[in-house]
Amino acid sequence: MDRDTGSGGPSTPSGPTARLRRRKGSNEVPPEVETNGDRLLFNDRNKYKSMLIRTYSTVWMIGGFVSIIYLGHLYIWAMVVVIQIFMAKELFNLLRKAHEDRQLPGFRLLNWHFFFTVMLFVYGRILSQRLVNTVTMDKFLYKLVGRLIKYHMVTCYFLYIAGFMWFILTLKKKMYKYQFSQYAWTHMILIVVFTQSAFTVANIFEGIFWFLLPASLIVINDIAAYIFGFFFGRTPLIKLSPKKTWEGFIGASFATMISAFVLANILGHFQWLTCPRKDLSTGWLECDPGPLFKPEYFTVPQWFPEWDFGDSIPGHGGITDRMDCQMVMAVFAYIYHQSFIVPQSLSIEMIMDQILMNLTFEEQRALYTKLGQIIMEKQFGES
Repeated sequence: MDRDTGSGGPSTPSGPTARLRRRKGSNEVPPEVETNGDRLLFNDRNKYKSMLIRTYSTVWMIGGFVSIIYLGHLYIWAMVVVIQIFMAKELFNLLRKAHEDRQLPGFRLLNWHFFFTVMLFVYGRILSQRLVNTVTMDKFLYKLVGRLIKYHMVTCYFLYIAGFMWFILTLKKKMYKYQFSQYAWTHMILIVVFTQSAFTVANIFEGIFWFLLPASLIVINDIAAYIFGFFFGRTPLIKLSPKKTWEGFIGASFATMISAFVLANILGHFQWLTCPRKDLSTGWLECDPGPLFKPEYFTVPQWFPEWDFGDSIPGHGGITDRMDCQMVMAVFAYIYHQSFIVPQSLSIEMIMDQILMNLTFEEQRALYTKLGQIIMEKQFGES
């Protein structure tokens, strides 16, 4: 039973029970956020200022992103590497403890040693054949690159072992728990960062189209969700993020599906975006885009309404900082391309990889001579 404090209302209980009640109440969503979503989402006085800032930064990101796409495959790859480095730096610092680091001078360098070792391994595997194609005309560079590719895996292995030995030799009493936790955390970061980048870079060199379309759809979905939620959002989607609305989610879903058809049609007309890059040069690309990028026409029933999606949907672009979504989309795009687009057979690139990695220079020359004889015999036989 509450005691009267003389102020016309019940007193506030004291003791452990009161503290428990206050703690419990502090974790609950305030009633105005939970039940009055339109007040928070629709009539927010600061939302127009926030929208102006977001629009200004988006314009700059769009300009930079389009410029990098125009410059080509190598510059897009460089952009991915820069993003990787900043992501790794942020994640490395996430569980960092300054007090422990002061007792372990040079310990942070070990993280970057593992980072660049894995980067050498991943990109070496993806870009080895394209590097060979770049230096084919120079005999010295061709032999040098061939040697590097042959010993690429063992080089990365010994670099990793050197890092592991570095870690073992720097173990310090009373610091074991912190050091081993950082060692495990570093490897988790490498998995997250390079899983994304490996698929992303593979998509880039198979054709900028396979990088640009998925990335653009994620950006469009994010922008459309913001716009629909900004102007029409009244129903909160989840309590964790009260400014996300069902109106924004549904509007963004339709906008993304429509944009997928529109963008695929637009981007598919440019050889710069559809041609794969077989080397590491920056020159112009010319190729047969194949039936995938050639339009097919179908007869539309007379009762079907005629909509011009190209005029009704405005163009969107930009770059988003939600790299988790980009990672999922990059993996999906790579798997889709390898499963349904690339012919399921041995390619010239795969055969060349095996030749360069497993045959000596003398064996490669003998193979070249033998192939020349076979081709000449076939030519004379046909004539």
